[in-house]
Formats: sequence, structure tokens, C-alpha cells
Amino acid sequence: MMKKTAVLFIAFISFTACKEKVKPENISKINGYWEIEKVNLPDGNEKNYKINETVDYFEVKNDSGFRKKVTPQFDGKYLVNDEYEKVKVVIEDEKIFLEYATEYSKWKEEVLEVSDEKLVLKNEAEIEYEYKRPTPFSVK
Repeated sequence: MMKKTAVLFIAFISFTACKEKVKPENISKINGYWEIEKVNLPDGNEKNYKINETVDYFEVKNDSGFRKKVTPQFDGKYLVNDEYEKVKVVIEDEKIFLEYATEYSKWKEEVLEVSDEKLVLKNEAEIEYEYKRPTPFSVK
């Protein structure tokens, strides 16, 4: 029994140690279009998204910028409006957060992972949002 516990503990440590911490120099990878692929709820349930009516567009420079919801069109372009959320990049306790602000509300999300193809954010309710780069489509 003790051997099994030790093996599980070592496997857990190895798994968590392999997860690379988000580095401030990688924040620029947030820029661009992202669509939600999956939402992981704190109770262990998940919701997968096959089709998204909107896509998030991030533009962050010098630790501040904005996020907009845009609507993909059949010609491969995006429909935009004047609504946006101000974004500020903040580092707290060696973690990277995106702080959002509108005239109505303020909130923040922790950046758990960011690469050229994947973005994972966790909000204050412990809900994780997994994003992927959208695949352009056209009906020409």
C-alpha cells in the first residue's frame, strides 16, 4: 500500500512540475482572435463548444489594451461594434492576471496557459475557459 501511495505521489509531483508557468514575455501571444473550445467548472463538469457565435479579440501592448467580442461572417471577416473591455496585465504572487474594466464592472482572470494555439483563463469563480485559435471559414 505504501509503494502505491509513493508512486501516485511521485506521478502527481511530476505532472504538476511539468506544467510550465506563464512568463510575462509570452503575454503578447494573447493578441488576436480566440474562440472558446471548452469550459471546465469547479465541480468537475465541462461544457464543450463546437460552434461559437462570437469570438474574443485581444489587443494588449505594454501591459494594457482591450478585449472585444466579434462575430465571424461567412466571408471570413469579423463584424465588430464599439463595445470593448479594457484589459490590464498584472503580476501577483508570480501569477499573471488579466484585469478587465467596463463602465459597469471590474473583474480579473488568471492566465493559466498561453501559446500560439491555446489560451486558458480562470476567473474568480474558479471556472476555466479553454480557447483555441478560430478556423476561418468561407462560403464562396
